[in-house]
Amino acid sequence: MSDQVSVLYFASLREQLGCDREDLQLTDDLSTIEDVRRHLAGRQGSWQAIFGGSANILSAVNQQMARADTAIKAGDEVAFFPPVTGG
Repeated sequence: MSDQVSVLYFASLREQLGCDREDLQLTDDLSTIEDVRRHLAGRQGSWQAIFGGSANILSAVNQQMARADTAIKAGDEVAFFPPVTGG
Protein backbone atom coordinates (compact mmCIF):
# COMPACT_ATOMS: atom_id res chain seq x y z
CA MET A 1 0.00 0.00 0.00
CA SER A 2 1.27 3.44 -0.83
CA ASP A 3 1.86 6.04 1.88
CA GLN A 4 -0.81 8.39 0.58
CA VAL A 5 -4.12 9.83 1.71
CA SER A 6 -6.96 10.86 -0.57
CA VAL A 7 -8.08 14.43 0.03
CA LEU A 8 -11.58 15.44 -1.07
CA TYR A 9 -12.98 18.96 -1.41
CA PHE A 10 -16.73 19.53 -1.27
CA ALA A 11 -19.29 22.23 -2.12
CA SER A 12 -17.94 25.79 -2.36
CA LEU A 13 -14.38 24.60 -1.58
CA ARG A 14 -14.40 22.46 -4.71
CA GLU A 15 -15.58 25.46 -6.76
CA GLN A 16 -13.04 27.90 -5.27
CA LEU A 17 -10.10 25.51 -5.62
CA GLY A 18 -11.02 24.13 -9.01
CA CYS A 19 -10.55 20.52 -7.99
CA ASP A 20 -12.54 17.90 -6.14
CA ARG A 21 -9.84 15.46 -5.01
CA GLU A 22 -6.14 14.67 -4.92
CA ASP A 23 -3.71 12.27 -3.32
CA LEU A 24 -1.07 13.54 -0.91
CA GLN A 25 2.09 11.70 0.05
CA LEU A 26 2.40 11.26 3.81
CA THR A 27 5.60 12.46 5.44
CA ASP A 28 6.77 12.90 9.02
CA ASP A 29 5.49 16.49 8.79
CA LEU A 30 2.13 15.44 7.36
CA SER A 31 0.41 13.27 9.95
CA THR A 32 -2.62 15.22 11.24
CA ILE A 33 -5.50 17.22 9.80
CA GLU A 34 -3.78 20.43 10.90
CA ASP A 35 -0.62 19.37 9.04
CA VAL A 36 -2.66 18.85 5.87
CA ARG A 37 -4.30 22.27 6.25
CA ARG A 38 -0.89 23.92 6.73
CA HIS A 39 0.48 22.07 3.68
CA LEU A 40 -2.46 23.18 1.51
CA ALA A 41 -2.23 26.78 2.76
CA GLY A 42 1.39 26.84 1.56
CA ARG A 43 0.15 26.76 -2.03
CA GLN A 44 -0.87 30.43 -1.77
CA GLY A 45 -3.79 32.03 -3.67
CA SER A 46 -7.18 30.50 -2.96
CA TRP A 47 -5.50 27.69 -1.04
CA GLN A 48 -3.97 30.20 1.40
CA ALA A 49 -7.28 32.04 1.75
CA ILE A 50 -9.21 28.86 2.53
CA PHE A 51 -6.76 26.86 4.63
CA GLY A 52 -4.40 29.50 6.02
CA GLY A 53 -6.66 31.73 8.00
CA SER A 54 -9.38 31.31 10.51
CA ALA A 55 -11.93 30.14 7.95
CA ASN A 56 -14.42 27.75 9.46
CA ILE A 57 -13.65 24.66 7.41
CA LEU A 58 -14.90 21.30 8.65
CA SER A 59 -12.96 18.09 8.18
CA ALA A 60 -13.58 14.38 8.27
CA VAL A 61 -11.39 11.29 8.18
CA ASN A 62 -12.95 8.19 6.67
CA GLN A 63 -16.38 9.86 6.81
CA GLN A 64 -16.14 10.65 10.53
CA MET A 65 -15.94 14.26 11.70
CA ALA A 66 -12.37 15.08 12.72
CA ARG A 67 -10.56 17.72 14.75
CA ALA A 68 -7.34 19.48 13.78
CA ASP A 69 -5.26 17.10 15.91
CA THR A 70 -6.79 13.94 14.40
CA ALA A 71 -4.04 11.64 13.14
CA ILE A 72 -4.10 10.38 9.58
CA LYS A 73 -2.51 7.28 8.13
CA ALA A 74 -1.86 5.74 4.74
CA GLY A 75 -5.05 4.89 2.88
CA ASP A 76 -7.25 7.34 4.82
CA GLU A 77 -9.77 9.56 3.10
CA VAL A 78 -9.60 13.16 4.32
CA ALA A 79 -12.46 15.49 3.41
CA PHE A 80 -12.80 19.25 3.77
CA PHE A 81 -16.10 21.09 3.47
CA PRO A 82 -17.74 24.33 4.53
CA PRO A 83 -20.16 24.38 7.46
CA VAL A 84 -23.63 23.18 6.54
CA THR A 85 -26.41 25.66 7.10
CA GLY A 86 -29.98 24.61 7.74
CA GLY A 87 -33.13 26.28 6.75
